[in-house]
Order: sequence, then structure tokens, then C-alpha cells
Amino acid sequence: MNALDILREFASRPRLAAHALPDLDAGELNAHPAGHPNSIAWLLWHAAREIDVQLAELTEKGQVWSAQGFDTRFGLPDSDDDFGLGHTPEQARTIHVGDQGLLVAYLDAVCDAFDAYARGLSEADLDEVIDNRWDPPVTRGVRLVSLVDDAIQHVGQAYHVAGALSGDPVGPA
Repeated sequence: MNALDILREFASRPRLAAHALPDLDAGELNAHPAGHPNSIAWLLWHAAREIDVQLAELTEKGQVWSAQGFDTRFGLPDSDDDFGLGHTPEQARTIHVGDQGLLVAYLDAVCDAFDAYARGLSEADLDEVIDNRWDPPVTRGVRLVSLVDDAIQHVGQAYHVAGALSGDPVGPA
């Protein structure tokens, strides 16, 4: 298994985890246990949006969000560049989605886009510096790992919230 195979396998994990969430109704998806601003809907939306927005920058192609009509299907007060980074609690609460299938379908679509992008890379492409604003500068490989890591963390948080709502553990033991 080479680095690109590992990256592609790693990038499939947010999707697999999202598909394994229990079926949640609109109330559960949009609940804010203990007043926390990030609902399950926000967590899943953000997991997909952060991959989509940043992948679009890397590919210099459009976002899945608008290209596949998710912007219309979600009907959110959302700009094409908003993916939740720096959201205030009030902004996070505007992400209200009652359809778990739509949230998972969007994450599936961005994972597909990620996989298609990764298939076109060479291992040498992973070492290319793509962002000099950081010290050390960020390589393509580091950015891609960061995207997937963030998504996995947020889907894991969705498991935690779902468990808090049901009173039972949710997710892998």
C-alpha cells in the first residue's frame, strides 16, 4: 500500500462513520444538548463543507455544494465560502437540517470528489508546498490529512451528541 492508497482509505472513514449513525429525526439532528451551539446537523454539515470548500481551492474547480445542487437542496442562509469556521453560536444555530439522508449524501459526494482528486495525484504531489502562510509551510499531503482529520473528529462528535440524546452509547465500542 502506498501513501496515496493510505490517504484514500483514510478519506473514506468520515463517510463510513456517518452511514453508521443511528437514524435520527429532525429534532435529534437539530438538538443542542446543554445549550451547545453545534447540533448533529451542524457537525455533519461542517464535516462535508470544510472538505468541499478547501478541496475546491486545491482543485481550482467548483464546489460539490453548488455543482450538485446541495446549496438549493439544503436551503440554508449560506455563502459558497462558509463552512462553519469561526461561527458564533448564533450562526451555528442557523444550520438547521431535518434530513439526515441529505447530510450524509452531501458528505458522500464530497468524499467522492476527494477520492477522484486523490486518484489523480502522484506521491510527489503530496510534498508540494501549497500554503506559505504557516510555519512550517503546508504541503498538499498535510492539507489533505487535515481535511479528513477534521471531518472524522466532527462525525465522532455527532456520535457523542447522539449518545447524549438517547442516553445510550452510540458508535463503535
